[in-house]
Amino acid sequence: MNTSDLKKLLDGISVNADWIGLREVRESTSYRIIRDDKPQANHRDETHGIMIEVLVDGQFGYYGVNSADSAMIQMAAEKAAEQAKLASKFAVHRFTEEVRPMAKGVYRSPFEKYTDAISPGDLNDLLLKACAQLKVSEKVISRTALARIVETEIKYVSTNGSDVDQKFLIISSDYTATAQDGPIIQKRTDHGLLARSYQTGMEMFDEADVMIRSRKIAEQAVELLSAEECPTGKMSMVLAPDQMMLQIHESVGHALEIDRILGDERNYAGWSFVRLNDFGKLKYGSDIMNITYDPTIPNQHASYAFDDGGMAAKKEFIIKNGLLLRGLGGKESQVRSDVQGVANFRASSWNRAPIDRMANLNLEPGDSSFDEIIGSVDRGVYMESNRSWSIDDYRNKFQFGCEYGKLIENGKLTKTVKNPNYRAITTPFWNSLKMVGNPDTFEVFGTPYCGKGEPNQVIRVGHASPVALFENIEIFGGA
Repeated sequence: MNTSDLKKLLDGISVNADWIGLREVRESTSYRIIRDDKPQANHRDETHGIMIEVLVDGQFGYYGVNSADSAMIQMAAEKAAEQAKLASKFAVHRFTEEVRPMAKGVYRSPFEKYTDAISPGDLNDLLLKACAQLKVSEKVISRTALARIVETEIKYVSTNGSDVDQKFLIISSDYTATAQDGPIIQKRTDHGLLARSYQTGMEMFDEADVMIRSRKIAEQAVELLSAEECPTGKMSMVLAPDQMMLQIHESVGHALEIDRILGDERNYAGWSFVRLNDFGKLKYGSDIMNITYDPTIPNQHASYAFDDGGMAAKKEFIIKNGLLLRGLGGKESQVRSDVQGVANFRASSWNRAPIDRMANLNLEPGDSSFDEIIGSVDRGVYMESNRSWSIDDYRNKFQFGCEYGKLIENGKLTKTVKNPNYRAITTPFWNSLKMVGNPDTFEVFGTPYCGKGEPNQVIRVGHASPVALFENIEIFGGA
């Protein structure tokens, strides 16, 4: 339905509430997976429904229905109002309409070719070709090529005049090769599983590009079989943008979600080492660390015009020159905490209530070229593509592993090494940031699978970063 039809449903609701909002979500997801030259998945999922939100006695109540029938909407509004009244007896904060600002606007994902530009059969044929291309050696024992295509429409109206229409086209791909030589097994993916997730069109499936990617991935998987183990010791480390995605996500993004800092996630997703009085005071990283929430990069995974509470999305510095300035929290968390936040109050679907979720969270480029960064290192390791992660409930102590590494010796990349891993503590780690790559090294990645909340919500997140050099890091191999 269009927003005028949604407004009619809103106008027909009769409950005693200070504010009412309707958020309609329609989403279809197509999966195409080829494993070892055999189709494994070729299907399409669809979901459609409306979430009714009401503000009563200072609390919000929610009720979702998979119907646009006016009687169902009325019933849902009554249920939501009942929930809000019950919640008001145990309120930790009383909200007003202030946390649901009036929002009006339209957003559309950018793309060159829509989903009908490539037929399902042609896309399957391309993935079969990619899977065949991954077989560069008999040592490649398993190969996968996959495509994930998501079309999402979100319409939002409210009694204080909101009227928002947003449409997203999300494309993800991955090509994976697993190689084996005796007891040694190594896997290589396309920058990490589904890291190539963007708001884009079917132009992402350019055959020449897919073939080049597939061959490189498979060759590197085989190369890793005979590579030396990553050395162990404290030394310099250079992270590629695809590993910086994970580094930013785990040690900055989750740590700065305001609802987590307030304690809302303690029993499930954990807490944070950051406290409310750290904002404006904590030296999170070195002077060249600049982290932004940026919903304006056109093809990034979590770009949008408004969050699900109606807050307009705009670029903001979260950390500037190493100093922590803002949290990742929508209007509700901002008024509860008295900490500045951003428009990241988001729900994963029509049957979930919005909560604080990181969106596009990026490390801004510096002024060093890739060659200058490598050239500055006497001894260290360059690492690409996340393969494992472990971080404590406070987002403080962590240990991450990568798929592919190169030794850096006397300012040059030399031997390939396998099983590169590193461990650190969040703020000392970011304060060891010595050089940040220039815009030529800046790359955009994303993940469709960030989980949080009860009931659980899996949502898309984007991260972009240049290459980055860290000093005196504890690095170790897999031996």
